[in-house]
Amino acid sequence: MELAGVIVAAGRGSRLGGRPKQWRLVNGLPLAGHALHAFRQAGIARLVLVIHPDDRAEAERLMQPGLLIVHGAESRSGSVRAGLEALAPTPPEAVLIHDAARPCVSAALIRRVIEALDRADGAAPALPVTDALWRSSGSFVEAAHPRDGLWRAQTPQGFRFGPILSAHQAHAGEAADDVEVARAAGLSVALVPGEEDNFKVTLPGDLERAARILGEEMEVRTGHGYDVHAFGPGDHVMLCGVRIPHERGLSAHSDGDAALHALTDAILGALCLGDIGQHFSPSDPRWKDEDSTTFLRHAHGLAREAGFRIGHCDITIICEAPRIAPHVAAMRERIGAVLALSPDRISVKATTSERLGFTGRREGIAAFATATLVRP
Repeated sequence: MELAGVIVAAGRGSRLGGRPKQWRLVNGLPLAGHALHAFRQAGIARLVLVIHPDDRAEAERLMQPGLLIVHGAESRSGSVRAGLEALAPTPPEAVLIHDAARPCVSAALIRRVIEALDRADGAAPALPVTDALWRSSGSFVEAAHPRDGLWRAQTPQGFRFGPILSAHQAHAGEAADDVEVARAAGLSVALVPGEEDNFKVTLPGDLERAARILGEEMEVRTGHGYDVHAFGPGDHVMLCGVRIPHERGLSAHSDGDAALHALTDAILGALCLGDIGQHFSPSDPRWKDEDSTTFLRHAHGLAREAGFRIGHCDITIICEAPRIAPHVAAMRERIGAVLALSPDRISVKATTSERLGFTGRREGIAAFATATLVRP
């Protein structure tokens, strides 16, 4: 069955306070990012992320192959409809609709919803209500309410694509969820056992609860890299992808960017995939004078293929000259563009060796780098 997922992340989440909750970080990744990761773990690569127009920059940091970002509407139903219509030109057989505010959804739960579509037009996870229920219009209990037959709804809610698209396009007004829209259109919806961990983040304490749940499976790796290049003829040096005018250049087979070479090695080291020379031989003419961002993009791609994202990187450049400080902001921006990483997760700093050793004698430049990789 050809599947797609729609992750709804266009709300403002006012009850949590602060920035919209789908972009709040839990264990280093936004809530929306955790939801996307769960879908990919379940084998669903074709995904639509529905966002508020103001959140475009946040969403683009999560960009991966197969992900489409679209703007939503003021209502949840309108946002879901926008996501479904984005899939309509090449429709899948079935679609799963999920709220980004449920970051702890498991791949196993997603698969259960998919399997249930064999016996109904739709399928949705839910948990039976086990607590006593009361009615009240103020501060006092007015009456008990029977809980028989009541369920707590969750997402993702899965449906055959054509029927749910038609149901949303025909539905007037708001709806609590997509099951309500489906039932109004006469579609059958099977119940699937939900999970207590698949809760909706609503209040500040929920972020801590989500961090505990997601932290149980999170894998963190740290890699270290080092590189050095001697000065040679030239009128500039390349460092962190930025061209810096200087009285001498750096001798290298590529562009000699010691900082990016060290960072590339740090990422490869965290992945246990050797060093830069094993991937780009210095004797291969293809890499003569190559822009070192090529090497960094390659390492980043390997990390993504393995399910990791770059959480943070830290670079130290050791040299007497040129001065690095005036270029740090541009360096962070350049690395961020290559790694799809916010500059506030990138550290670039410089120091001297107090005129000791080859860097102190102005014979070359050295760089150290560390990279932290996270796999939820």
